[in-house]
Order: sequence, then structure tokens, then C-alpha cells
Amino acid sequence: MPEYLIDEAVEDYAFLNTSAEPPLLQELIDQTNVNMGWPQKLSGRLVGRTLKMLSALTRPKRALEIGMFTGYSALSIAEGMPDDGKLTCCETNPRAIDFAKTFFERSEHGHKIDVIFGRAMETLDTLEGPLDFTFVDADKRNYLNYYLRVREMTRPGGLIVLDNVLWSGKVLQPESEIDDVLVETNRRIAEDPGVENVFLTLRDGLNVVRVKD
Repeated sequence: MPEYLIDEAVEDYAFLNTSAEPPLLQELIDQTNVNMGWPQKLSGRLVGRTLKMLSALTRPKRALEIGMFTGYSALSIAEGMPDDGKLTCCETNPRAIDFAKTFFERSEHGHKIDVIFGRAMETLDTLEGPLDFTFVDADKRNYLNYYLRVREMTRPGGLIVLDNVLWSGKVLQPESEIDDVLVETNRRIAEDPGVENVFLTLRDGLNVVRVKD
């Protein structure tokens, strides 16, 4: 479980002063906490509303999520997409997929979401670009692979957003393979002349990357 670096009181203040998610998403949070293991994998309000805001600003027609879990971030992204947009979600947990679909069916934005079961790198080989928007929140060992592959598929002006890029601060003093992968991913993004990015210290770190025109 990530240990967030922001002071808890500051985090609570930011939470209380951020627009609330729709009631269905709050229900999804509650049911995830009751019925699913590792409920802390949920993006939560601050990341979720950031994703919704970025999606609403860019109005992506073709979006991708790598690592869906129970669908909170997927519904947040879909909320900001146009009605004819399509969000493809990659997920390897069948129980999480079944859970998420029950909420997609109840959401006015659920028709925008397609879920593909299987390893994301294999799924990416079956998809065609260009992509307008991608959210990466899956196994950290493949973060660099995900970024490089999605980078190739993203249109000029498109966004790539990566979660957990602070990794509880372990990127400052990497000790494991996963730590090293995240450090390298962040470095490659910062040094990529074809993109511009902002590294946000939001919860466990959010790297927002825009492919240059």
C-alpha cells in the first residue's frame, strides 16, 4: 500500500475542497471497500477528479486505461469524454472486471467503456492508434514498457497520465527493481524532447505528459 507523502491534514483539506464525485462513484468506493481486496488501489477523489477534468478539457474520442481495478478511474475519465468517445480498459482481475461492469451498466457513461481481459502489453499489440488519452495505473515493472508503447500510439496533442510515480518516495532512494523502473520511466519522460510534462505531487505522484504537436 502506498504511503502518501503529503501531510494528512493537508490531504484532507484538499479532498474537502475538491468537487465531489457523482453518487454512483461514491457507492463504488463504498462497495469496493466492503467487497474487494486491496481497496486502496482505488484512485480516489483527488486523482479521479483530476482525470475527469483533463478528460473534459481534451474531449478524447479514443482513450485507454491500463489497470482498471473496479472502474472508479474509468468512469471518471468517461465522464469527461464526448458521448461518442470510446475508452478501452485493460485488466487482469476477472472479479474486478465483473464488479466494475455492474457499475458501468448503471452509469450514463458506461456505454463508452470497453473492457479487455488479459495482459496489457498483449492487448496493446491488438489496438490501433492514434490515442487521445491514456491513464496508466497497472503493474509497475512494466511502466517503462507501457509508456514507450503508448507514446508511439498517441497523437500529437494527446495526453498520457501515469499514477504512483512517486512510489511512496522510493524513487528518491531506489532499492528494488520496481523502484528502478519507475526512476527510469520518470527520467525518460523528462528527457523526451517530443513531450512536455508536469510531475504532480498528488497523492502518490501523477505524471501528466502531453505529446507535442
